[in-house]
Amino acid sequence: MEVLFEKFQQRLKTVGLDFQRSLMDDISWEARLIGIKGARGVGKTTLLLQYIKNNLPLDESTLYVSLDNIWFGDNSLYDLTDQFVKRGGRYLFLDEVHKYPRWSQEIKNIYDDFPELKLVFTGSSLLEILNARADLSRRAIVYQLQGLSYREFLQYRYGITFSRMGMEDILQDHLELSRAMLIKFNPLQYFDEYLKNGYFPFFSEGADLYFQRIEEVINMILEIELPLLRKVDMAYVTKLKQLLQVLAESVPFVPNVSKLSARIGLNRNTFTAYLHFLQEAGLTVNLYKDASGISILQKPNKIFLENTNFHFALNSGNAEKGALRETFFANQLKYAHQLEYAEQGDFEVDNKYLFEIGGKGKSYRQIGGKEGAFIAADEIEYGYGNKIPLWLFGFLY
Repeated sequence: MEVLFEKFQQRLKTVGLDFQRSLMDDISWEARLIGIKGARGVGKTTLLLQYIKNNLPLDESTLYVSLDNIWFGDNSLYDLTDQFVKRGGRYLFLDEVHKYPRWSQEIKNIYDDFPELKLVFTGSSLLEILNARADLSRRAIVYQLQGLSYREFLQYRYGITFSRMGMEDILQDHLELSRAMLIKFNPLQYFDEYLKNGYFPFFSEGADLYFQRIEEVINMILEIELPLLRKVDMAYVTKLKQLLQVLAESVPFVPNVSKLSARIGLNRNTFTAYLHFLQEAGLTVNLYKDASGISILQKPNKIFLENTNFHFALNSGNAEKGALRETFFANQLKYAHQLEYAEQGDFEVDNKYLFEIGGKGKSYRQIGGKEGAFIAADEIEYGYGNKIPLWLFGFLY
């Protein structure tokens, strides 16, 4: 255990505190068992270490370990916890739990057997975390850390700092908000950069390898996680990657399930299940007319890639403008809002608002006369009436 404690102290030294994710303030850190899920590279490890450095005693009562450490080849997580608690341990942080076999069962046992211990775990395999819900139900509070919002990107990349905004504030006061913000910066100056390569914090490690790393994340999910955790036939993995490339090249995608399933060579139900798995794995955002009680065999009405950076990684640095706009809107709002397919307009939000997404010349023709209807318009700095700058929705988290 001394080796793990030494590695923890070494990692802690290198963690800066200048920039912190907004999720830090949303987590109820006093809970006994907390899970944080998120794609590889979104910043889960940094979040843990920053919280420890800011809030906990840096002595033998606190320990951070990554479960992909070779130490766990000959030692169990439960035995580590037992030793840690006996030596006065109170706060245990487990990173990359999906790398450890039987992790959910052992965490359940640890929770039950060591009631004085507070435990936080992270996992990069969204499917693995979903599979563990049965073992950890009623015990763990699980949070999602997604990639950087536009607001967080501006702070991380350029030191331009703004507070989060609520949906109601944006809808009611967008003109005043835009005026105040444009004194400080030009939002359109940085927006295209964010859409292309600003979602994952590892863009700071070098632009040359950025899209390559994204492709590695996608391939890991398609080639390893989906076959292992959702029994997706390896023969169709290449077809699923081709489907993602179709999404990257298309205008906002309305799937014809019958044609697509026939083209890939799957029956309709299996293909629809595969579409569901892509969303579970964090590769797509699937839009339905009714988001409540979604069945695994329910056909999505519209499919988006999970974030705009995927468009450029999968499409050789190019992307269709309309798809980027709607993908950005869906990505930024799904963090804290319910999105549904709308017969008129592009999105229904929280069963309350109707949104049409477009460029600066977008008219109210499709949503005219509808109560609670808005346009989120790209390429404008200021809005007017119910037309709101699209970039402003990047400040929701």
